[in-house]
Amino acid sequence: MNLPPEVLALADTLQVLDVSDNALTSLPEGLAACSRLHTLFASSNRFTQLPPVLGRLPALDTLGFKANQIAQVPAEALAPTLRWLILTDNRVAELPATLTRCTRLQKLMLAGNRLTRLPAGLEALQRLELIRLSANLFARVADALPLALLGLPRLAWLAHGGNPYALAAEAQAARADATPHIAWPRLQLQGLLGEGASGHIHAALLATEGATQAVAVKLFKGAVTSDGLPASEMAASIAAGSHPHLVGELGQIDGHPDGRLGLVMRRVPPQCRALAGPPSMHSCSRDVYAPGLRLPARRAEAIARAVASALGHLHARGLAHGDLYAHNILVDEGQACLLSDLGAASFLPADDAARAEALRALDWRAHRVLVDELAERCDAPQALAAWRG
Repeated sequence: MNLPPEVLALADTLQVLDVSDNALTSLPEGLAACSRLHTLFASSNRFTQLPPVLGRLPALDTLGFKANQIAQVPAEALAPTLRWLILTDNRVAELPATLTRCTRLQKLMLAGNRLTRLPAGLEALQRLELIRLSANLFARVADALPLALLGLPRLAWLAHGGNPYALAAEAQAARADATPHIAWPRLQLQGLLGEGASGHIHAALLATEGATQAVAVKLFKGAVTSDGLPASEMAASIAAGSHPHLVGELGQIDGHPDGRLGLVMRRVPPQCRALAGPPSMHSCSRDVYAPGLRLPARRAEAIARAVASALGHLHARGLAHGDLYAHNILVDEGQACLLSDLGAASFLPADDAARAEALRALDWRAHRVLVDELAERCDAPQALAAWRG
């Protein structure tokens, strides 16, 4: 299948192009004439190579080629203007050195590929804030997390689970698991509560001795997500244990009829809502808050404190959250505050204290971003001064 010629007829005005879910294998050279094209999505096609013509698009900002069959990323395919690059769920084994010329890059999504190392010169990516390296083929933590990457001044969100070096820790967490195993017949699924990248969350009833308990059930989809592998999220969720400001797991499911992985979680009160929406195409790496949101100083400070407590708990359990965002924080009009979504959580390397500390520091940088966002919407921002260190 080829790109319809009508697309190129819009070369002078075209700004956004989405050709996802087709059978494309290439893009025409004439695409380079689209001088105003800044966003291009071509996910779920049949590309085996990132088209070199992309590097000649002068305004290209956001590029998404998720779930293709891309094994080659030519050096000339990476436009230096890129701010957001998505290559999740492909077959990329090596990235060209020209990646380090993309100095505007803020988000880099590489989960579910075949990478064994990263190119040298990552210190050039001074604006990089989020990177996903999960479910690749990195044999050593030093290969996935070079110090030049961990030392970037704005990096705050990083996932690296599901790589060969991490599998032992994930398996050990499963073996040491004290989380109850809950037989599938004990669960009665009710309505769908929500859907995330890694699975569906259902309301459910759990049969206990002589009674039933209202719970939530997360059934994993089984495919690689933008954050990594469902099995990695499962291991991290189990290792996280319980904490007053984590959603918390009650058990893992045994005996699903389709063999799906699943967790039984405590049911979040229906009045709890995400503190913000996820980033938009425009905001890139920043959450989108409801217009006009204002928070009393006491409430804003309580949220900062609760999330810090949950984060400290995860670190003590040997985990980095990797995705500490307001859209992963559930709050209500009262005092409830729950940190959720361990899809990007990764185990801290037990034998590399410097990298473990660097990963904890990234989580705390994300917490400072959250505090700054709270301060912008707080009636008395000085109340958050102690958390803005």
